[in-house]
Order: sequence, then C-alpha cells, then structure tokens
Amino acid sequence: MRIALTGSKGQLGRALLEVLKEDEVLPLARPECDITQLESLKACLEKFKPEVIIHAAAFTDVDGCELDPEKAYAVNALGTRNVAVAALESGAVMVYVSTNEVFDGTASEPYWEFDRPNPVGVYGRSKLAGEQFVREILSRFFIVRTAWLYYHGGNNFITKIIRAADERGSLRVVTDEVSNPTYALDLAVAISKLIRTNFYGTYHFTNSGYCSRYDFAKLILELSGRGNVPVEPITSKEWVRVAKPPLFTPLRNFAGAQIGITLRPWEEALKAFFQREPGLMRSDGG
Repeated sequence: MRIALTGSKGQLGRALLEVLKEDEVLPLARPECDITQLESLKACLEKFKPEVIIHAAAFTDVDGCELDPEKAYAVNALGTRNVAVAALESGAVMVYVSTNEVFDGTASEPYWEFDRPNPVGVYGRSKLAGEQFVREILSRFFIVRTAWLYYHGGNNFITKIIRAADERGSLRVVTDEVSNPTYALDLAVAISKLIRTNFYGTYHFTNSGYCSRYDFAKLILELSGRGNVPVEPITSKEWVRVAKPPLFTPLRNFAGAQIGITLRPWEEALKAFFQREPGLMRSDGG
C-alpha cells in the first residue's frame, strides 16, 4: 500500500514508520512539506500518488495553542483542510488523528464515538475544526481520536515525570485530570489494521482502561525504579498553567472493537515501553 504520512518526525509518525515497514511510505515533514501551504503539500504528493494519507501532523502544545490561537487554527484546522483537499484530488483515503480534548470533560463515564464534542480550549476547538473539514470534504475517511500519547525519544509525560523526579526528588501531580495513557506503537498498529478495511468513520483508539495523571505518574516511577520518590496528590486548581484542559476525558473504543481492533490495557503497554527503554531505568533509591 502507498501511504503518505504527515508529521513523520513526531511521536506517532515515528511509530507508524516502524509499524508500516512492509508498505511504501512517503514521510512528510517540515520544512520540506508544509501542510499550511496547499501547493507545497500537493507538490509533495504529486508523483507519489498515495492510496492513503495519514495526517498525524499537528500543533499539540496545549498551552501554546492558548497563547497563539492563530497558529493553532492555521495548523490544526486549515492545515487539515489542505490535507483533505489533497486527498480528494489524489483519490486517497484520509486518516485524521484527533484528540480526546474535543470533549469538555464533564462526563461521568468514558466518551463514545457518538457523543457530541464540546471542546473547552483552543487546542480542542482547532482539532474539532479539522474533523469538521474532513467530514465536509471527503466521503472516504477515518477520524481516529486518541489521548495522552507517548513514544520513545519524545518529550512526553513519561520523560517529564522522570526528569522532574531526578531533578527535584519529589513531585506534585494532579489527581482530577483523567484519561487513557496511550503507547504510540499500539496506536500505530491499530491504524495499520484500520486502513486495510473499508469501515470509514470515527474511532476512539487508546490503550484500554484509564487513570489520573497522579496514578500514571506513580506507575511510571515504579516501573522506572523510582518508586521511592514521594508524589503529592493535588487538584488541577493547585497547578497553575495557561490552558485549562478538560478533566475527565477517557475514550471508549466501541466502533473499533466491533471490527476486531482493540488495544491492550494501558498498564501492560507502559511496561512494554520501559522494556525498550533501559536508559530510563535506575535502581530504586538510587
């Protein structure tokens, strides 16, 4: 299968390159290919003639989106529109990677694919705008929402927790922000399976189960040999930041499960991540 991949240098992009080795993949990333410039994007795709375009590029800095909404909408909304237009003109199926932050976090149970989005921040609103462009422009598409993504070599929650633990010797982590930690490698495998079907539509792909940031941090420390590091549970009101992310946004994989695509529990996935990261390990108490 000929697959064009935007955001190929990001966490999910690198995981997809690992998973899609048997396919013919065209990696697309700035500065060579800028999704905010339609003609640049079309020129990158012209000779390749992709069967599928996986759109993983995004402005994912949630605080940065609040500080620079014009950039957020230019990349996440209009950039996605450009990819959708390019997919339409090339006859390709499109996969758009979206986020749990299209929801407002006021639910009492995990969100289904059919629940009405209601984003509370610029990041979520800009990603939802991207979803709307995909639905308006294309008839053959997959929208894949995910949450709390991590992969090897990235600047993510895992590396931030470990760095902070080593530098400070203790942590303060919020207990009321809850979602699904997701190993990008597992998400990439799920996407690889999905694009080989004709079951177009919206999917929630995360590792199964959910937890708070506090519980996630505690298991990160335990698995990395830092279980002795004290962690103080706090509320989001005690953690000052620019953006106010939705608090309860676990995603339920209903649609994917109906066609046999599921992801393992988040705890198992995190253990598998650390098995490939001996450099992050240390002896407890060291």
